[in-house]
Amino acid sequence: MRRQVLLFFSVLSLASVLGQVSYSIPEEMEKGSLVCNIAQDLGLDVKRLKSGRARIHSGDSAEFIELNKERGVLLIKERIDRETLCGEMTPCALHLQMILENPMELFRITIEITDINDNAPTFSSGEKRFEISESAVIGSKFVLEKAIDADIGTNDLQSYSLNPTNNFALKLENQADGGKKVEMVLQKPLDREQQEQISLLLTAVDGGQPRMSGTMQIIVNVLDVNDNSPVFTKSVYKATITENSPRGTSVITVSASDKDGGSNGEISYAISSSMRRLSDLFQINRKTGEVILIGEIDYEKSKLFQIDIEAIDNGGLSDSSKILIDVTDVNDNSPQIKALSKSDTILEDSPENTVIAMLSVNDPDSDRNGEVKCNINDDIPFKIQNTMNGFYSLVTEVALDREVASQYNITVTCSDEGVPSLSSSVTLTLQISDVNDNAPVFERSSYEAYIVENNTPGLSVFTVKAKDADWNQNARVSYILEDFSVNGVPVSSYVSVSADSGVIHAVRSFDYEQIKDFQFRVKAQDGGSPPLSSNVTVKIVIQDQNDNPPQVLYPVQTGGSVVAEMVPRAADVGYLVTKVVAVDVDSGQNAWLSYKLQKATDRALFEVGLQNGEIRTIRQVNDKDAVKQRLTVIVEDNGQPSRSAAVIVNVAVADSFPEVLSEFTDFTHDKEYNDNLTFYLVLALAVVSFLFITCVVVIISVKIYRWRQSRTLFHSNLPVIPYYPPRYSDTLGTGTLQHVYNYEVCRTTDSRKSDCKFGRAGSQNVLIMDPSSTGTMQRIQSEKSILDEPDSPLEVRKSKQSKHFTAMLFKFNFFRGASVTSNSFNAVDECVSLQLSLSAPWTVPFSFALKLLCQ
Repeated sequence: MRRQVLLFFSVLSLASVLGQVSYSIPEEMEKGSLVCNIAQDLGLDVKRLKSGRARIHSGDSAEFIELNKERGVLLIKERIDRETLCGEMTPCALHLQMILENPMELFRITIEITDINDNAPTFSSGEKRFEISESAVIGSKFVLEKAIDADIGTNDLQSYSLNPTNNFALKLENQADGGKKVEMVLQKPLDREQQEQISLLLTAVDGGQPRMSGTMQIIVNVLDVNDNSPVFTKSVYKATITENSPRGTSVITVSASDKDGGSNGEISYAISSSMRRLSDLFQINRKTGEVILIGEIDYEKSKLFQIDIEAIDNGGLSDSSKILIDVTDVNDNSPQIKALSKSDTILEDSPENTVIAMLSVNDPDSDRNGEVKCNINDDIPFKIQNTMNGFYSLVTEVALDREVASQYNITVTCSDEGVPSLSSSVTLTLQISDVNDNAPVFERSSYEAYIVENNTPGLSVFTVKAKDADWNQNARVSYILEDFSVNGVPVSSYVSVSADSGVIHAVRSFDYEQIKDFQFRVKAQDGGSPPLSSNVTVKIVIQDQNDNPPQVLYPVQTGGSVVAEMVPRAADVGYLVTKVVAVDVDSGQNAWLSYKLQKATDRALFEVGLQNGEIRTIRQVNDKDAVKQRLTVIVEDNGQPSRSAAVIVNVAVADSFPEVLSEFTDFTHDKEYNDNLTFYLVLALAVVSFLFITCVVVIISVKIYRWRQSRTLFHSNLPVIPYYPPRYSDTLGTGTLQHVYNYEVCRTTDSRKSDCKFGRAGSQNVLIMDPSSTGTMQRIQSEKSILDEPDSPLEVRKSKQSKHFTAMLFKFNFFRGASVTSNSFNAVDECVSLQLSLSAPWTVPFSFALKLLCQ
């Protein structure tokens, strides 16, 4: 079947490209028949139809056309009957829209349905009867029923024929609406006596190929005498009616006259029987000719009505006329809004003028009642544009920001120009998809936290917090400790940060005395792609805790020697004896020190400065005061709880050294130990006990062995090689000033005289006493022998045991770590120097064993 195609395009420069094509196809095409290659005609690729999810929008029309996206063609979906679709309206067309997405595009498609000759002319009835008087004059006209042909154009009704034509001829008269008025005209007088009934055949023929026709049988009964036909006052009547007028409304009254009198002059009115559709809307009064509305009139369905009416007298004569009724439009239809395509979501970084919806707006009313304007609600970043007649695009007006608004309810309102104006609206919901365009932001520009020293490792210090204005994964914040060094040590060895919560934990226990504060940076990073981050500086300040006791710098406490401060007996009140110097490594009030005199030999003689630690006399020294004075000074800090240290200060009340040497010989050195050394002391006692037993066994064995050798040497008259230990300078005097006395004692076998050499001390006010010595030495200006007298305290008696165990004693002294200085043991032709200085508690058992062996 041949089809005609008319193609043209129009392109609008908006957010989408719009075009229009027109086609022409005949009606009654088979289902699945090809209409056109729409992809080729529009210059589109078949892939574009698939990717754009192409679809056909037919509006209110039935779906007669379908799109085959695989081939890019339009096909017949249902058989199209032009007469059912459009009736008498010409041209008859389908108005379609093809919609593509990504990006959105709209194409208008118009398909005109052309008529084919598929309907034959028909008459409303198969038979028409006339009763005509035999006196009817030649030329009398009788109106015949017009045939109806649903086709249009050349396929419509074209001609009539009447057979036989002995008495009547057919007359056709063109009317204003393009139709034909069919009349039968008497051309030969009737003679009832010759032919009482005449049968005629009226044939209606259309102009299609092939031609089709319809017939109606006409029966004429010949009557007597009615020779005047009714005549209408107008050939065409015109009336106006408003749509939606109520039933019973009078439209118009027609009138006809008949010159006959009596019953032959009585006229009745009727609507032509061929107007079956109009007879459901209008009714004519048979007596008065008044036309009344009996149905509902809709301007949008029909704007003009043409009614054929007849006037018939009782003699069968008739006349015809036409009524033209114009329908006046009323604004009774609101604009109809349909979303052809819309997006439910859009990225917040979409550019301006991005199309989010395409709308079709239609108002069936006419003139100003059908003129529509559309707008959207205020205060939203969108605008609506009229892309073409009846079509609108909703586009973005400015850049979107999901953090300002994550969802928009866009209400599109369309109003017509009628009075009163009618409107309709539709609300579109648009979700704004998040884009990672916001970096995390900390609640503060910097953080400073405080932690007390000696904390437990793993302690939570404080929490940093950052917020991200984005959504979902883009707003998920992780915390990272940036690489940083504190005093050359990675900051990760000091603190750690929880990646999820931002809680900062102390990795180690802090010591205020080692580090007082440090800084590092924490980075907050979101989970977007690519991720965004920001950082903040965190300062940790270590707070001091009173965890260090005071440390006494002077006087220095020694284990092997006694340091004594000398006070002359002529000292006045307030005489400065010495000064206790102490420090506390803590800070603040934890390092504020105070000095107190805890114990003293004579508390009425000395006092200690509370703040400076100076020891002064508080009264005049007299002869009754003891020579040796022992003061215990407590140094206490101001912490909570406070810590303290004790120092023992030995004071010698004398005017010269010889006066006090003997007093300090037996001076015991007390040593205070910290409570936390108890365990080690118990352990040391056990070890010493074990070593003592071992040493006793070893010494006894060595004694026996040496004794046997010495007896052998004694009886052999061989010279004995003396053993001389190295000189030793006592360094146990650890006071502020160094006061050391070095001396050497040498004895021969036969002589009781020896040489005693003394070194000079650095001061006359400080004495050094050695507890292992059997006597005291006083510094003198010149060397003097003190060995001339027989009962000298330094004389060492020769004994059998000492003679045999001299060498063994030296070995034992070095084995236990003792210091050898000045005590001398004599043997035959031997000169031996020996000093045993016991500087540790654990040597006491060895000293006792030594004395036991030397008896």
